[in-house]
This record gives sequence, structure tokens and C-alpha cells, in this order.
Amino acid sequence: MGALSSSDLEQVTVQLEREPQTDFEVVARCAGGHPLVIRNHPVDHEGDPFPTLYWLTCPEAVKAVSRLESAGWIKRLDAEAELQDGLELAHREYAAERERLAPGAGAWGGVGGTARGIKCLHAHYANHLAGGDDPVGRWVAERVEPVHPDAPTPGPAYPGPRTRERVAAVDMGTNSIRLLVAEPAESGGIAEVARDMVITRLGTGVDRTHRLDPAALDRTMEVLGRYARRARALGATRIRVGATSAVRDAENRDDLFRRVEELTGVPPELLSGEGEGRLSFLGATSRLDVPGPLLVFDIGGGSTELALGDPRGAPATISVDVGSVRLTERVGPDDPPTPAQLEEMTRLADEGLAPAEATVPPGRAATLVGVAGTTTTVQALVLGLPRYDPDAIHGSVLTREAAERATRQLAAMTTAERRALPFMASGREDVIVAGAQILLAILRRWGFESCVVSERDILDGLALEMVETPSSR
Repeated sequence: MGALSSSDLEQVTVQLEREPQTDFEVVARCAGGHPLVIRNHPVDHEGDPFPTLYWLTCPEAVKAVSRLESAGWIKRLDAEAELQDGLELAHREYAAERERLAPGAGAWGGVGGTARGIKCLHAHYANHLAGGDDPVGRWVAERVEPVHPDAPTPGPAYPGPRTRERVAAVDMGTNSIRLLVAEPAESGGIAEVARDMVITRLGTGVDRTHRLDPAALDRTMEVLGRYARRARALGATRIRVGATSAVRDAENRDDLFRRVEELTGVPPELLSGEGEGRLSFLGATSRLDVPGPLLVFDIGGGSTELALGDPRGAPATISVDVGSVRLTERVGPDDPPTPAQLEEMTRLADEGLAPAEATVPPGRAATLVGVAGTTTTVQALVLGLPRYDPDAIHGSVLTREAAERATRQLAAMTTAERRALPFMASGREDVIVAGAQILLAILRRWGFESCVVSERDILDGLALEMVETPSSR
């Protein structure tokens, strides 16, 4: 599963009035920031199938939907013929999501654990809010929202006027595709409504072929469709999609542009490497209280961005074509990698980073800041986390010595052993060693004994720019 902060675990325990029975992550929040919908792992803590993938947890939302169930709407809706085709599709899509999280779980049923009909309106509404194409969930939304009518920003999909506009940002990277739905926070910056990440490996083979692989493109577009539906269900009035290294390198990116616009209503922005660095710097330095000037680095799947400057000014930025996926594909390591292959990774990482010194020279920054999945995952290993916890990682300090130790540990594992680590995002296990080699190369080349780890990055930068330039609507 993905990220689960300690504070979210506490809040969901209070909402459910019991300890959760399975691992989960929050995929949607109410206007006040408390969990609204969680995504459960298909297998519970006892090893048994868990029927409900998307679970409605906000007590007010649960009560609102319960009133519809008490009025007999499950039976009445189940009898409506015009809903059946859409309902069948929703069940199939739900089962496919379960399969993605746990191979074999797709056979355990669709929405709420059933393969046909309507078992629970709460499950259908939660599926709708999570981005499922669910006609029953949409029907429920039309009758229960706004859930919190007195909130500064009314509940999900509220049709009336807002005091704060919600926006959605999507970072379509070489290794993963990520979503952030947010609104302006009263204290400045942004308040998170939804955050998600799925590794789809859009950049598979692009370094060699300069073309997007059809299967990788299909995987990414499937997730993007769910993201777009979730953003709309949660009331986002604008969607912004940033395309990065893999798309820059692909000769057949026109197909991606067309499909993105069909799904979201807007064309993607093909970000330059320097644009990536600027947005990563903006996101990383938002509410980060550390001495400047800052050097922010973002290790991606296809490229690495570095940005040097003061949070109040425009940073100097550069992007180099060295990333965890690109480096892994170039070396083609054994499982686990041999010492010679690790040396080759180190050499290629150092050579790839060398041109960046002209733009962001060593000795100019007071603090080094690392963002994105490679750095945060290495820090999760260093901290010995029982699960990925953003609260524990954000703002923590990763020393070079600890990073070296963690890299040796990861390199000694097989891919299957890395996959079994409780904080390892599914799909990162085969490229994390190469990413860690890039991390060490940055620490050495720029002469830092440690870096500050930030959970905020280019995705937050995309959303921050949106809320700082309100819609004219």
C-alpha cells in the first residue's frame, strides 16, 4: 500500500470506533482535512479477503448515506434497468483495482465484495469519490452533498459558490503518475483534499526506443482516467497535467497528448527539465524552515533536477538525463546486482550529474533538500519504519553515512525482498538501487554530509501555481 501518516491512522480509528482490520491509505478528505474515503488492502490482517476496497469513513457522510438506505433505496435502485450496464462496468473496474493491489483479488468481487447488483450505497458512494465510474455512487452524491454545508469550502461536488476554489494537479512521470487535489489554505499555501500515487512505468524502454510503449501508455491512461473522475467528484474546477522526462524523449507523444485531453478536458503541459526543477523547488520549499540558500534535488525515473536559490526568489535550475529507471535499463543489473554492476551505476550517475555543476556549483548552498520517491524511500529504510509514514519522513535529516548503509542493504537484496519491505511502493523495488546510487552521487559531488528530506515536490509546485493564479470563472 501507499503512504499512511500517523495522524490519519489515529483519525480513522476514531471514525470507525475500532482498530482498522487491514492496511489502508486515505484517498479523499473532507473540507476540514479529515479522512473521507480510505483505500483498503484486499487482504486483512488475518490473511482473509477484505470485501470493501473503498470505505467511507467520515461520520457525517456515513449518516447521510444511511438515511437513503433506510428509505429503501438499495432495493429500488437495484430494480432500475437503466443502471445495470453502468453498474456491471463499475463492478469490473473495482475488481481490476483489487487485482492491481493483490494478484488474485480481482476474483473476490466488485463494489463492496459483490459481483452484481447493489450491496451497500456507502461502498458505491466511496467508489465514486475515489474516481470509480459508478452510476449508483453518482446518484448518491446528487442526494447527500454537500456533506458539510457549513464548511468554508462545502462538501464534495458542491454545485454552489465556493469561498476557495479546488484544483487538481497530476504529475505524469517516467516511473509513476501522481494526483494532488487541493485548495488554498487559510494560513497560506495549499490544503490537501486528495493525494495518490501509482507506479505505471510510463517510461519503459523510452531511453532505448524513444517511443512510449503501448502497454505502459494504456496503464498510465487508465490511472489518469480514475484521477480525473476523482478530481471532479471532489469538486476540482481545474485540472493541470504535467508531463516530464519520458514524454519529452518520446517521438510518439502526440497519442498521449490526445488521450490526456480526452480524459481531462485539457492538454498536458510538456515541462522542460528546467521547468521541472523550478516546480520541485517551489513545492519543496513551501513551509520548509531551514537555512538558505537551498539546493533542491529531485531524482525521477528518467531525469534528475537540481535547483539552487532562495525560497523568495527564482532558482537556478538544471535537468540531467540520469534517473532511476533510465540508469537501471542502461546497466541491466542481475538480481541482486553484482559489484561490477553497482560500480557501473555509480560511474554513470556521477558522469550524468557532472554537467549540472556549471549551473548549480558546489559550495553555494547552506542546505541540501531531497524530494521524491528515491530519497523518501531510502529514509524510510534508515528510520526503520513499519510502514511508509509521511509525518515521520517530512523534514527529517538523512546523513550520507546512513544513505550509504541503506544503499548497501538494498543492493544486497533481491527484487522480491525489496518488494516485501513494508514501506516500498509497488513498482519501485527494481529501480531503487539505481536511484540510491544517484542520491549518493549528489551528496558526494556537492559536498554534503546530509540532506533534509521533503515530502513536497513538483506535484505541490504544480498545485501551488494554480491556487496562486485563481480561475477567472
